[in-house]
Amino acid sequence: MADDQDSLASLEDRITRAVQLVRSLREQNEGLQKRLDAAHAELESIKAERDAANQANVEADKFRVELEQLKSERKQVKTRIEKLLGQMDLLSNQ
Repeated sequence: MADDQDSLASLEDRITRAVQLVRSLREQNEGLQKRLDAAHAELESIKAERDAANQANVEADKFRVELEQLKSERKQVKTRIEKLLGQMDLLSNQ
C-alpha cells in the first residue's frame, strides 16, 4: 500500500512538473510570438523607409541631371551674350 502511495505521489509529482513545464513553454512561446510580431512590424517599417530613401535617390538623380542641363544651357547663353556684346562693341567703335 505504501508502495502504491509512493508510486501515486511520484506520478502526481511528475504530472505537476509536466503541467508546469507546459505552462512555462506556452508563456515562452507567447513572449517569442510577441517579439516576432514586433520584429515583423519593425521590418515593414524599415522596408518603407528604404523605399522612401530609394525614391528620394531617384528624384535626386533626376534633379542632378536637370541641374547639369541648366548649367550647360546657362553656359551657352553666356557665350552667346558675350559674342553679341563683342559685336556691339565693334559697332560702337566704328
